[in-house]
Amino acid sequence: MRELVVKKNDANQRLDKFLLKKFKTMPKKMAYMYIRKKCVKVNGKKVTPEVMLKENDLLTFYIKDEFFDNIQEENYEFLKAPKTLKIIYEDENIILLDKKPGVIVHQDKSYHFDCLLLRLQHYLYDKGEYNPKEENCFAPALVNRIDRNTGGIVIGAKNAESLRILNQKMKDRELHKFYLCLLINRPKKDNAILSDYLIKNEKTNKVTVLRNEKQGAKKILTKYSVLETNNNLTLCEVELLTGRTHQIRAHMSSIGCPILGDNKYGNKKLNQRYNLSKQCLYSYKLAFDFTTDSGILSYLDKKEFSTNDIWFMDYLK
Repeated sequence: MRELVVKKNDANQRLDKFLLKKFKTMPKKMAYMYIRKKCVKVNGKKVTPEVMLKENDLLTFYIKDEFFDNIQEENYEFLKAPKTLKIIYEDENIILLDKKPGVIVHQDKSYHFDCLLLRLQHYLYDKGEYNPKEENCFAPALVNRIDRNTGGIVIGAKNAESLRILNQKMKDRELHKFYLCLLINRPKKDNAILSDYLIKNEKTNKVTVLRNEKQGAKKILTKYSVLETNNNLTLCEVELLTGRTHQIRAHMSSIGCPILGDNKYGNKKLNQRYNLSKQCLYSYKLAFDFTTDSGILSYLDKKEFSTNDIWFMDYLK
């Protein structure tokens, strides 16, 4: 028999979700079997999988010892990642990072112990703000993603409550992301909201923009404003009103203005002339605009954060 006290970062989540996070090697069916057979109790009582955990609840386990992790410090995977980070803003709840092109946000198939998430965890571990030994299942997490070859602001959550709030705000479109991009050609209109449909080919990881609705296609809205034009290149500010795969790249290309450096949706010959292998696209500004309760993050409402370190600005000169 083992006991565990629910901590602040474990509270406000279902028991079954907690078990699957805590015991990563436990099969899902076994977790539900343990709950059903009263091998997992909350405050000494039999419960159902959907019961919500509260801080200081006492969990009692009658399960195999093999599921209790005894990870040594030297085996923490995030310690293998570099701590190189450019921090735009940081407080006790969140951290805003300026991700540079070439850095992946999460691990992928070609992962070599380096991604933005593990860099963040390494950084917070060294600061004493994150210790896996003191957490049952929570780890600092990233709220939004940015493609490997796109740079920009990525939001990190330091605790579970902040993560829950930010994930909901992202879903409810209360976080506004603005991008700068360098286009080949100039759009016909200096300001517009593009409204079309996007369908993704999972095999090729490429999307197609459609003018008319089609089964499987999703609605996309892209707002842009022309800022400057020089040498047939146009600097635009773009706001994502919907967030789809490769939306900005594909949408701007569909109106004859592909992003410079984008070999998937753009002009390969011109990209070669500029010796570019990454798209001139940067998520440079983030605005918090809360319209619903924001709990411990209410102090962020109506605040904006930005970065001026945009690598492709010199191409306009």
